[in-house]
Formats: sequence, C-alpha cells, structure tokens
Amino acid sequence: MATDALHPTVWLRHGRQRLGLVPSLGGSVAAWQLERAEGLLDLWRPWDGVTADLYRMASFPMVPWSNRISGGGFEEAGEFYPMRPNRAGEPYPIHGDGWLQAWQLDSLADDTATMTLQSQRFDGNPYEYRAVQRFRLLEDGLEQTLEVQHLGSTPLPYGLGVHPWFLRTTGTRIVAPVQGVWLCGDDPLPTRHTEQIPQDWDLGRGAPAFGSFVDNAYTGWGGDARIEWPEHGLQLSLTMPDFEEDGGAGRHYCLMYRPLDGNAFCFEPITQPIDAFHLEGRPGLRTLARDETLRMRMQWRFEVLASRLGS
Repeated sequence: MATDALHPTVWLRHGRQRLGLVPSLGGSVAAWQLERAEGLLDLWRPWDGVTADLYRMASFPMVPWSNRISGGGFEEAGEFYPMRPNRAGEPYPIHGDGWLQAWQLDSLADDTATMTLQSQRFDGNPYEYRAVQRFRLLEDGLEQTLEVQHLGSTPLPYGLGVHPWFLRTTGTRIVAPVQGVWLCGDDPLPTRHTEQIPQDWDLGRGAPAFGSFVDNAYTGWGGDARIEWPEHGLQLSLTMPDFEEDGGAGRHYCLMYRPLDGNAFCFEPITQPIDAFHLEGRPGLRTLARDETLRMRMQWRFEVLASRLGS
C-alpha cells in the first residue's frame, strides 16, 4: 500500500496480522489486515494511502465527544460554550476534535504502539485534555484503548468512541444485544426513543450490512458485538472488559451507520448517544474535573466460522 509522504503509515505486525497507524492524520488507523492463503483480508476497510479525508480511514478516535452537538454548543454549570461545525457539509460539530489533529507516536514495538495528543482549546473549543491511544496485536485479534484526561480548570462533559469502517458482503451481519434505538430526523438528530426497533435495524436479531439507511444510536447495549462474514468464513467479535465496572448498559451505547451505497458500513462503540448534550439527563456524558480520566478498552477477536471449519 502506497502512503502519502505527508502522512506516513507505521505498521505493527504479529503472526498473520498487520495494523497500520497514521499518527499525523488524526491518530487514525490505515488498515487492519489478516494474511490468509488466499491473500490479505481487510478486517476494517483500508485507507487508500492518499486521501486526507478522515472518513476514508479504516478507523479513527472520537474524543472528547462522539457524534453531533446541536444548538451551537452546550451549557455546563450555567455557562454556555459555543461550538462550531468542523466538517464540510455538516451543520453541527461532529466526532470531537481529536480526529482533526496530529497525534504523537510515543512508543512503538513490533506489535504494540501508543499515540498521544495534547489538545488546548482546538478551533475555539473549550476542551483542554490529554488523550492516549494504545494498540496491541495478539494471536487472534487486537486490544485497543482510548483514554482522555481533562486538563482544564473548569469541569466539562466528556464522551469517547471509535469509528471503524467494515467492508460488507451480501451475507454480512452485525449482531449486538440492544434494547432500543433513538429515531431521528434528516439531520440526523434524535427525535424520540423507541424499543420497537425496525426489523432490519435490529442488532439483537442480527442486522444485514445492506438495507435501509441507518445512522442511529442504540440503547441497552450489552457491551459485545460480532460482525459475521460468511463469504470469508470469518467473524470478528468485540468485547469491552471494563463494561460493567464502568457503568454497564446505562453508560454505554453503540451506533450503526449503514449507507445505502458503497462497500462499507460502521459499527461504533460509544459512551454517549447522538447529541447527548441536549437530551434529557445527558445520557452517557461524564463530567470530568481537572486530572480526571475516562477510558474505553476494547478487545477485538477474529475466528473461523463453523461453516468454514466443516468445509
């Protein structure tokens, strides 16, 4: 894979896997690939090595919040903090500001890496923080951690998430225990919550990777999920080892982005739903005082499907 000279890719390797990181382009992931007899298999959709649009990366971090904030900003402790849009074509600030800044590669070994970001009121945002990403390849997958420490003198609400893109085949399914979903308008900002999940959106039963348009956050998520690729005889599972300790389903959410066209979709573990800053109770947001931290730890594991074992 060729890489843009302005944004070189750093590669980790372990056994049959390789993981490409691009610290200078939002601390993002360029590719996560598995070497098989029939060739490389992309577990996340790979970056083309040229396009600087973060939506073309394999994955990127969302810090110090995930998804959209409406209303031109948010209020905390009686003070209003203005926020402005940060992506062309988006009317609202989206996905935080960590993905818009260059990260520093702090440590690197054959199969592990740490990237950090010190952010000081980027683009007029009120946030001052230090973020850390850790990656470790294992024999059967990847351990990934995203952490943020508040550095400002005034407490502020925080959220975290990661934004991986998965290649989809006709038979691809996404399975995750959920209890409800936030419906939305065209924005897409949430308008109401329902436990009557549309059938082809229902992650609990297994949702297809192709179908009607979805850009919605789910509630009651149990902290695990799996992506099934029957055509490849493989599935990728996600677990969060600190899920219950960190508040369980009441403080975690997931989001599916399923566009009508294209070869990829997103399944995003997040700590707060879309526009949580303006929802009743501000679900999932954590108000951090100076030096307090918020962390997400994720364990991704791939395995051969039973059908492939029997073939």
